[in-house]
Amino acid sequence: MLDNKVAIVTGANSGIGRAIALGLAKAGASVTIDYVTDPESAEALEQEINKLGEKTLMVDADVSQVADLQMLVQKTVETFGRLDIMVNNAGIETRTSVLDTTEKQYDKVMAVNLKGAFFGTQLAAKQMINQGGGGRIINISSVHEDWPMPGNTPYCCSKGGMRMLTRTAGVELAQHDITVVGVGPGAVATPINQSTMSDPEKLSRLNAAIPMGRVADPADIANLVVWLASDEAGYVTATTYFVDGGIMQSSPGL
Repeated sequence: MLDNKVAIVTGANSGIGRAIALGLAKAGASVTIDYVTDPESAEALEQEINKLGEKTLMVDADVSQVADLQMLVQKTVETFGRLDIMVNNAGIETRTSVLDTTEKQYDKVMAVNLKGAFFGTQLAAKQMINQGGGGRIINISSVHEDWPMPGNTPYCCSKGGMRMLTRTAGVELAQHDITVVGVGPGAVATPINQSTMSDPEKLSRLNAAIPMGRVADPADIANLVVWLASDEAGYVTATTYFVDGGIMQSSPGL
């Protein structure tokens, strides 16, 4: 499905990013694994992908720094010759409210989640335009780009920004045959949700709030990303696909 394609996945050494990198590789793509912490996990993923017979590259790049993003794209093109798929996945949260969020916390969340996605989109698009042939930019957002999460305000703001980045960049880049699509996961079994996943009572309440009765596996998100990266999704742009088990539409039935 993705033979001879080259992809970058930011924040690829754990959680959703890891599943996406593995899914793209299984579909035939060469994958650059971006990480900033835990190089051992990145190395383990690299070895797993190499066993599939696909090529990988590990790059330590902080997506909140434009120079690092430039280096990430440059090293990918130097190694593989081109860039076809950019997955802006790296993200963090503070779990703080509008009343108790510090300037430092706000700046960090916005720098990683929104600034990283913005300039990741920009730099990937410039490379895709220069090489020709179009491309795919996929922004891993959240149900919280549209659905409030009290107590996690900076995160919601950053994901709301990603929503409009996806829509506006999708319109701007369509003339170059570059699609920009958002993927909005709901609750996913990843390290960022470990405090909930490890508490049986919290997990039970969360599962009960999801119409499909369970949190997502990272592969549930990766499967959609692989399709969006393929030729089959060539007419999809400037929108977000929510993968949430129906939680955004859940109702007490009043």
